[in-house]
Amino acid sequence: MPTELLFRDDAYLKSCEAIIVAINERNGIILDRTVFYATGGGQPGDVGTITHSNGAVTKIATTVYGEDKSQVVHVPQEGEVLPKVGDKVVAAIDWDIRLERMRIHTALHVLTTVLPYPVTGGSIGDGDGRLDFDIPDAGQGKYEITAELMRRISQNADVTYRWIADEELEANPSLVKTMSVKPPMGTGRVRLVDIAGLDLQPCGGTHVKNTSEIGMVAVTAIEKKGKINRRVRIALV
Repeated sequence: MPTELLFRDDAYLKSCEAIIVAINERNGIILDRTVFYATGGGQPGDVGTITHSNGAVTKIATTVYGEDKSQVVHVPQEGEVLPKVGDKVVAAIDWDIRLERMRIHTALHVLTTVLPYPVTGGSIGDGDGRLDFDIPDAGQGKYEITAELMRRISQNADVTYRWIADEELEANPSLVKTMSVKPPMGTGRVRLVDIAGLDLQPCGGTHVKNTSEIGMVAVTAIEKKGKINRRVRIALV
């Protein structure tokens, strides 16, 4: 039974009611639906809690996809009490951590418009993140890139989603900016993240609704990671 991914349609859902579908051999908890984002695309899995019908609480250390990628596994902290299969529970994310990741994720999408080069890697942290670009030189210093990044963020652009068929994405490969991370495919459709007037690319992650919610960010470092690879780090300030 595939897990219903509520965060795909509404990244601002902080909790949901759900049914325990299974507990795997590693004590991973599988729900029929979830607001927890599972690790993927450089974005870490959400942390939070699962509250049982009897009031007991299981703390979740991270969230990952199961072996077949259709189910989300909520990984409890060591020694936590586990719910029972069939129990009706409330799954709640740590919203402060999620929001920081959403702000950084959207900022990284905007960064790809400031530095319009192939992306060879990236990751999202708690309040910071990075992208690796396939270019001999960033061309600008971190202060110049920060200024242009903030200029674009300050346009207060809406961030919306739309879906296209797998075949449509395959026919428009230029939409994919990441060379190492492939967009989530296989269900017949792919979600595009549209930052109005700035960026359009496939992405299964969570984002803010408007670039105004990103706040202030700065480029903290530009690192040489190979002959034609530059790592650009940003952080919330």
